[in-house]
Amino acid sequence: MHRNKAHARTLTVAARLAMVLICAAAAFAQPPAPQAKDEKPKEDKKPPEEKTSQTKHSIQIGGKELKYTATAGTVLLKKEDGTATASIFYIAYIKDDVPDATKRPLTFAFNGGPGSSSVWLQLGALGPKRVMMDPEGNALPPPYKLVDNEYSILDQTDLVFIDPVSTGFSRAIPEKDAKDFHGINGDTESVAEFIRLYTTRNARWTSPKFLAGESYGTTRAANLSGYLQQRQGFALNGIMLISAVLNFGTISFDRGNDLPYILFLPSYTATAWYHKKLPPDLMASQAKALEESERFASHEYSLALLKGDTISPEERAQTVQKLARLMGLPPKFIDESNLRVPIFRFTKELLRDERRTVGRYDSRLEGIDLDPTSASPEYDPSYASVYAPFTAAWNQYVRAELKWESDLPYEILTGRVHPWSWDDFENRYVNVSDSLRAAMTQNRDLKVFVANGHYDLATPYFATEYTFDHLGLDATLRDHVSMDFFEAGHMMYTYRPALEKLKTDLAKFIAGAQ
Repeated sequence: MHRNKAHARTLTVAARLAMVLICAAAAFAQPPAPQAKDEKPKEDKKPPEEKTSQTKHSIQIGGKELKYTATAGTVLLKKEDGTATASIFYIAYIKDDVPDATKRPLTFAFNGGPGSSSVWLQLGALGPKRVMMDPEGNALPPPYKLVDNEYSILDQTDLVFIDPVSTGFSRAIPEKDAKDFHGINGDTESVAEFIRLYTTRNARWTSPKFLAGESYGTTRAANLSGYLQQRQGFALNGIMLISAVLNFGTISFDRGNDLPYILFLPSYTATAWYHKKLPPDLMASQAKALEESERFASHEYSLALLKGDTISPEERAQTVQKLARLMGLPPKFIDESNLRVPIFRFTKELLRDERRTVGRYDSRLEGIDLDPTSASPEYDPSYASVYAPFTAAWNQYVRAELKWESDLPYEILTGRVHPWSWDDFENRYVNVSDSLRAAMTQNRDLKVFVANGHYDLATPYFATEYTFDHLGLDATLRDHVSMDFFEAGHMMYTYRPALEKLKTDLAKFIAGAQ
């Protein structure tokens, strides 16, 4: 694996038939009921029709003009009998004047949640427009606006952004059946069907094909890689994972699961370093601080947690002191936490004395603490910094520039998908890494790139390294995975230098995976 750490989810048929026959007999046996004067005749609600809006645009990327067509549209997913089950909203950006589209890469992109639309990757990193933020990734004062994204990867690949069912403008048909799509299997199958339909209708089966996912979108992408290949014969050239989580056991702070405490430690260290809470020798070098934290997490800390209550008083005291050194937290707090500090205790405690909290998505950002005595923060400042700007900019853009008309609320990040069903993963942690391993083993040309933020406390980089170190790939395939590390958070692209670096990484990856 290449690693560049350069701050790096009835009725029986007979019963149904019986009911139909009973209703039909009743209809013939009785005259129609008289209609009340003011009562309007009832009509069956017809499923929506597919529609599209195409607009022409141009952008300067790398000093060169690129002309492209943007298509905002919907695709109906149907059963084989023609019954519509869902309307999927998408936006495609296709480069104009390409002599042979089958030679141009095609990337399907989506975000996570579960419950997120694709707005974040589209208007933050990959698409031809981006939300204007300050260079550090903080929101500018409203009103918010879009600018051309000179770091878009549209010069490298055509882009199709997908909103899964119940996110964005995508809806189940009828909506009461939305739960059929609100689970890992239903989600995978519906997104895969959209990809198949789009690829078929646009004659792109022989184009180099990529997936790009962020957060839970990486879970979806990994699961899709195996599903597409094994169920549809749809082989990918590459997968781009932004802030990855494939094994949820690495991030679930549950009693009896010590793994997250180990794997979050280096990200705690990075955060404490950024906020100047480490001792002077560690403050002198972030690289040195992270190296020490990773080594301690992998060795002494893992062993100390493995011993549980049998740890000796001396070893416990040493572990407390070392954790305090690497977390920037008081030894008493760590001791009282039984050597285990979950994420929301950390984000609250690090700057408690200053009545400030740090972000989960980006721990560089600070929140104002209302109650300094509470155990956890009241909000995530790193989500608050992006929610309003992306929402306002998107709603203006899709109507004013892409000419898409709809009175539906665009569900940026929705709770409508919950409770989410984990289907085959009931009573165990979700882990889709085997689907990715199978895809990479059966398609030995499949490459994977993973982008990690040092200040990401949602999907910490050391947990991602652990997952890929335990993927079970044959030795001959391990170098098909490459990683890079960024001095930013979960949405590293909100930080301008990280966005520029991400563009370089992705362009190199796409070129090397064809």
